[in-house]
Order: sequence, then structure tokens, then C-alpha cells
Amino acid sequence: MQPDLIFDVGMHNGDDTDFYLRKGFRVVGVEALESLCSASAERFANELARGRLTIVNRAVARENGPATFYANERLSIWGTLDPEWAARNRGHRAPSKEVRVIGVRFEELLTQHGIPYYLKVDIEGSDLMCVEALSHVSAHDRPRYVSIESTKTDWAALEREFEVFERLGYTSFKIVNQHEVEAEIPPDPPREGTFVACRFPRDSSGLFGEEAPGPWMTRAEALRAYRKIFRNYFLIGDRGILSRTGLTRSLAKRLGLRNDWYDTHARLARP
Repeated sequence: MQPDLIFDVGMHNGDDTDFYLRKGFRVVGVEALESLCSASAERFANELARGRLTIVNRAVARENGPATFYANERLSIWGTLDPEWAARNRGHRAPSKEVRVIGVRFEELLTQHGIPYYLKVDIEGSDLMCVEALSHVSAHDRPRYVSIESTKTDWAALEREFEVFERLGYTSFKIVNQHEVEAEIPPDPPREGTFVACRFPRDSSGLFGEEAPGPWMTRAEALRAYRKIFRNYFLIGDRGILSRTGLTRSLAKRLGLRNDWYDTHARLARP
């Protein structure tokens, strides 16, 4: 594990990468769409020239080679390899267009670029693929911290996320409401890297590691917290009762409900 390295898987427009670089870390940014990679290459030209940033224009996939990517036409951050996610997006009036991209197995990226201190994953429906690839890394060398966007639609799939984490040695968890990331304030003195005074843009991942908001929890405690979240999803989630009836916006506003989304942060148990 390289203590000064972060993987930004699902780099998108580079907002997370910018934060990690400013905190003093080297970054490997992985992004499927060539247009987004080109924009980040221009944005971070100095960091690329200094070797502090590597941009990998690939989609993390089960197999190497050409793959179909669903590039969202309304919200670029919703781009995905998963056709079910693309169908969900259509249901939110956000259609996609099919784009051919190059897929790569995540374990190959780890072999080529090294094992990061922190692995941030946000690739719309395929996050757990990256976590599962850590089984190819020796237990003492895995990333200290990992974050993924957890499922909103399937309780069994959520339980599987935690099963995979614990099997790999991740025993402490934080649940972070990404709807509230714009209100996060980096602590001073810092608990990760150097101090950065910033306000996080909408759709960025926010703080990480020991700076991520909220208490560390056991798997059982985290699942109890998610039980409450899933009760809300039952009403207003992507497959919720109100979503299916088309009354989501009006009723949700009156009931004070929000269709939030959450990242699960995991910490590796110390040997």
C-alpha cells in the first residue's frame, strides 16, 4: 500500500481528484469517457506534467476489451456500464446513449499503478466489482480506506456489500449522506493529508478516511442504520411506493421525505 496514493474510480469532472491533489496525495483517476478525461487533462495539466496525476481512460469491467457504456444525456455523472442503471435513469427522465469504451479488470489497474491508501469508487452500479478485486491483494497491503455508493434498491445486495468488506478485513464503517456533502467542512488540524479550506461541489464525494463525517460503526450497527434508510426508500426510493404512483414530488415534500443516496466508507482492521 502506498500511503500517498488515492484511486479516484469514476473521476467524472475531476472535482474529487482536485481535492485529493490539494491535500497532497498522488492520484490515479479512472474514467470511461474520453471527453471527460480530456477535460481533466486540461484542468490538471501541471499535475500531469509533474507526475502527481495519472488519468486512465478505461471503464472498470469484468473483462478486458470493448464494452457498451450508457452515457447519460442529462446528467453525465449517471454514466454506467449497467443496463439496469440506465433503465433506472430513463425512469428519472434522464435517457442515455450507447458509447463504445474500453473495459479493464480492476486488479490489472492495481498491478500497474500500485495499491492506494484510499480507494474511492463511484461507477454507478459496478462499485462492488472494485472491492471484490481487492481479494487479489495480500491482506496486509489492501487500501486502508474504501468508499462506495451503496445500493438503494436491494437489501440483499446491501448485505452482500458488507459481507465482501468484512471478508476482506474491513470491520469499521461510516454511512455518509451524499445529499449533505456540500455542508461538509474539512477539519483543521487535518486528520488526512494537509489542510484544505474548501466547500464541496454538488455530486462530489467529500471528506474521506478519518475526516469522513459520523462515527465508525460495526457491521451490525451500520446495517441497523441502513434499515431506517431503507424504510424511507420503501416510500420514495427508486422503486418506492410513491415513485411508482407518480406522486413522489408532491407527497414527499409534504411528508418531508428525500430520496437521498449514501456512501459507505470502510476502514481496514489494523493487523
